[in-house]
Amino acid sequence: MAAHPLSVEIVIDDDRWSAALGDAQALAAACARAAAAHEPRLAGAAALLLADDATLKDLNKQFRGKDKPTNVLSFPAGPESDGFLGDIAIAFETCRREAAADGIAFRDHAAHLIVHGLLHLAGCDHEEEDEAEAMEGLERRILAAIGVADPYGAPDDPDGERA
Repeated sequence: MAAHPLSVEIVIDDDRWSAALGDAQALAAACARAAAAHEPRLAGAAALLLADDATLKDLNKQFRGKDKPTNVLSFPAGPESDGFLGDIAIAFETCRREAAADGIAFRDHAAHLIVHGLLHLAGCDHEEEDEAEAMEGLERRILAAIGVADPYGAPDDPDGERA
């Protein structure tokens, strides 16, 4: 697969991200390269906000009407964006909690959330079962390309799914 240029600008709003990830820019760049190699609509630029649960709760309430934190939010820029794909925001505490609950490395779960957010910017969704299967398959391939294990478990593992 041909690689498409995709850059991700990071804003670290919570210093715990730097302590937990080390070089967050390198992780985001690796995710972007792998995602763009598998999803041709990922060409251009995106912004990634590494924040906390309080920030994601505020964004989730403001833009989705849900008064609770969430792991990742994506805000596609739309067709008139001149190469800017949109914004992604990830919550530190939720990412840490989910990684611990699943027994996976924090860095691997953060990579999954970055990839998941990027795919939403490309127009992928998981509202319908067929869309979810396609998006999860794409996530698996992208994450495997950067050495991250299948975040959903085996395809026939009902406990491997995350909403």
